[in-house]
Amino acid sequence: MTAVPEPAEAGPRTILALALPALGVLAAEPLYLLLDIAVVGYAGALALAGLAVGGLVLAQVSTQLTFLSYGTTARASRMHGAGRERDAVGEGVQATWLALAIGVVLVATVQLLAGPITALIAGSGDIAAEAEQWLRIAVLGAPLILVAMAGNGWMRGVQDAMRPLRFVLVGQAISAVLCVLLVHGLAGAPQLGLVGSAVANVAGQTASALLFGAALVRAGVPLRPRWTVMTAQLVLGRDLILRSMAFQACFLSAAAVASRFGAASVAAHHVVLQLWNFVALTLDSLAIAAQALVGAALGRGQVRGATRLAWRLTRWSTVFATVLALVFAAGHTQIPALFTRDSEVLYQTSLAWWFFVCIMPVAGVVFALDGVLLGAGDARFLRTATLTCALLGFLPLIWSSLVWDWGLAGIWAGLTVFIVLRMVAVVWRTASGRWAVAGADLQAQTSKG
Repeated sequence: MTAVPEPAEAGPRTILALALPALGVLAAEPLYLLLDIAVVGYAGALALAGLAVGGLVLAQVSTQLTFLSYGTTARASRMHGAGRERDAVGEGVQATWLALAIGVVLVATVQLLAGPITALIAGSGDIAAEAEQWLRIAVLGAPLILVAMAGNGWMRGVQDAMRPLRFVLVGQAISAVLCVLLVHGLAGAPQLGLVGSAVANVAGQTASALLFGAALVRAGVPLRPRWTVMTAQLVLGRDLILRSMAFQACFLSAAAVASRFGAASVAAHHVVLQLWNFVALTLDSLAIAAQALVGAALGRGQVRGATRLAWRLTRWSTVFATVLALVFAAGHTQIPALFTRDSEVLYQTSLAWWFFVCIMPVAGVVFALDGVLLGAGDARFLRTATLTCALLGFLPLIWSSLVWDWGLAGIWAGLTVFIVLRMVAVVWRTASGRWAVAGADLQAQTSKG
């Protein structure tokens, strides 16, 4: 494990040493999903539809539990900053026990409800049947996915950014090879069709989880469950789950309203939203660096250093986001044309495009300070701020767009207001200094209002 840099040393090299591997981990899953879609797509439209429905269910289940990574980073980084390495790794042990317990509950729940859930989403009997068989196998990997989240969390907290990337890439490589072999029955492998995709997913997730588990064993820390630590992690997790649910409600509402405006509108919304997800992915890597570095600084008791670091990382993120905005502004005609040649879809894309471009620099501030506040363990404030901004900004404009027929312009205006309100909230909170609670223990922070 590397030494924790002083805040003054957290320059480009230190930040990139954390951000770039984090970006690799964040990008690995969506890139594998693209391969999975391409491989299954050659098995036919029915199999692809089944994968889409089953994958949606599994993604909705797993994305609500990101506190196992973000919350664990916040807690472990403070321990690391205070020089309490065994306690920092111990946070990973307890997060892993939580991941296994929650994962087993998820497996049991989805096995019980897989049929009704897929039927509700798919409607068609054939698609629902394909989705159900994929989901029943793929959900067996839920505990393994959560173990990997916990592993990413504690390793980022102790400034170990490369091992998580290697572990995740090993798992994704195994999944990719097996997906090709098992879906189509190549090289003597059984031809399992869509089921082969699910088996490949679980195999790769098993490999990654075993690597994360082995890292904990090699660290030589006690592996027994500690209920007090797990309870504290769940308190932090509760707020992060509620925050995540606010995001889900907003983006699901946006998709639902866009679909009411016709095929061209929903297609254009999907294109711009995927580009927004790409931008969010890159900015989130800097936010992860902010989490680890700020948490470590507060663990050392360096409140002023953590504050200086927070604003330095925010400047970095804002400059980077502004560069991205200029690139997308310059490519306002060429980039959408990479995805479609349909003139109506391109027109609808243009209605959302400049909202998308203009919010990038604002998002640079938001993502960086989100990372700072997450690293400080200020999850309760982030929960309340996100819910408030969603209720006051995003959701009213989304549904007003449907009532008043504002189209994609109204939907993306809603996202713009949401991001601007969040920027105001996190800048105010950071400037107030109330988030910067020194010490290795997050208990004081999570108990604050």
